[in-house]
Amino acid sequence: MRKKIVAGNWKMNLDYNEGVSLFSEIVNMVRDERKGDQLAIICAPFIHLNSLAKLGGNDVKIGAQNIHDKESGAYTGEISAKMVKSVGAEYVILGHSERRQYQAESDELLAAKTKMALANDLKPIFCVGETLDERNNGSYYEVLKKQLINGIFSLTEEDFRKIVIAYEPVWAIGTGLTASPEQAQDIHAFIRSEIEANYGFNVADDTTILYGGSCNPGNAASLFAQKDIDGGLIGGASLKSRDFTDIIKALNS
Repeated sequence: MRKKIVAGNWKMNLDYNEGVSLFSEIVNMVRDERKGDQLAIICAPFIHLNSLAKLGGNDVKIGAQNIHDKESGAYTGEISAKMVKSVGAEYVILGHSERRQYQAESDELLAAKTKMALANDLKPIFCVGETLDERNNGSYYEVLKKQLINGIFSLTEEDFRKIVIAYEPVWAIGTGLTASPEQAQDIHAFIRSEIEANYGFNVADDTTILYGGSCNPGNAASLFAQKDIDGGLIGGASLKSRDFTDIIKALNS
């Protein structure tokens, strides 16, 4: 049975003390709201990972927002999967639309990062999504399929079962636009059907697929009520403890 997950992505926000303070609030609030079969994750900047991992316990898991595709070497300013794992993180976001856009990360690079994460016992939260132009011109199914095939469909079934997928309608991130529950469900169902075509029904049915397009306390319940939406990858709302916890509560409705 697939996990229900709400994962927060703090992006490039919060200094050290701010991060510890917010995370402490989140842990205390999530402890009261999270059910046993639900998982809360915070994906924080690298400076926070070690401290947050010590504070989170079993209530909130920790993830990074990126890793390098090489094990080690002369890559100034980069962080390896081994380093991330060594400070207590269990997850890593890969393929986020902002990194695809601003750092020009290709599907091939993301495939290498995914394999490196898995080799170091990190669970990837692998992001896919289409731009507004791709949505409007009707090519979004092809775009998503290509991202899946080139990024993660070469994995063995054993490794693929460790993947969490996040669907990000890029056109709905920071734009004030939000995919309707029906639009989001359509894409989640499509992604699940592509997984089934490659790995079979059981793997597809067990794969957690998150919605990552401006999910907030006001729309979370209607999104999470959809058959194939198993939670959310949360941006701005994860920077407010009450909002993040309310989104977790929406998994219960």
